[in-house]
Amino acid sequence: GAPLTVFGDDYPTPDGSAVRDYVHVVDLADAHLRALNRLIGGGDPLAANLGAGVGSSVFQVIDAVEAAVGARPEYAVGPRRAGDPAELVADPRRAADMLGWRAQRDLGQCVSDAVAWRRVHGARFFL
Repeated sequence: GAPLTVFGDDYPTPDGSAVRDYVHVVDLADAHLRALNRLIGGGDPLAANLGAGVGSSVFQVIDAVEAAVGARPEYAVGPRRAGDPAELVADPRRAADMLGWRAQRDLGQCVSDAVAWRRVHGARFFL
């Protein structure tokens, strides 16, 4: 397929790319099960941020894909998208306090598990 587009490399971040908080789908499922068990047990509903509490840049994600796949994905740097902030990172303290939850898996695990899933399910890669 076409190269990935990195939307901006001039943000005020360490490597110039946008920073986001990535969380593994299994960690998200665990948080939701904990919330469901809270409700089943008679607890009140709650709103809480679910995230690792740590940001990773777009270029760090590209590095993690390279480590998992063994080849660097093709990418092109494009202009920033209107309204995109430089950094978005969750504050998961409420989920920790109220649910006893915190993300267990890091960015490398998120990417390597996603790659493994795609391989098992026959999805095509962009490399």
